Amino acid sequence: MKQIIAVVKPYLAEKVVEALRRAPLEALAVREVKGYGRQKSYLDEYGQSEYALAFLPKVEIEAWVDDSRVAEVIQRITEVARTGRMGDGKVFVLPIGRFEPLLGAPDK
Repeated sequence: MKQIIAVVKPYLAEKVVEALRRAPLEALAVREVKGYGRQKSYLDEYGQSEYALAFLPKVEIEAWVDDSRVAEVIQRITEVARTGRMGDGKVFVLPIGRFEPLLGAPDK
């Protein structure tokens, strides 16, 4: 089992999640984050306005995937999220030891 973390531009997040809707995932989480990469605080276009901030808005999408399906999920993410411009985001793949969903509250 692997955890895939994709950090993408906010306006592409819904498209990435839609592309992953039929992907072979165990679980998925989405959160709004702020950060920067190589572009640092350079002026970036976001929607119809421009931002010159130290931290730019991003969306982090976490997916838990069986080892055999990692390449397929990464391909789906990059096909949708890659624009070819600086600040497209990053994709990280992390190993996880054991994946066991919680099934209700523990006995008291």
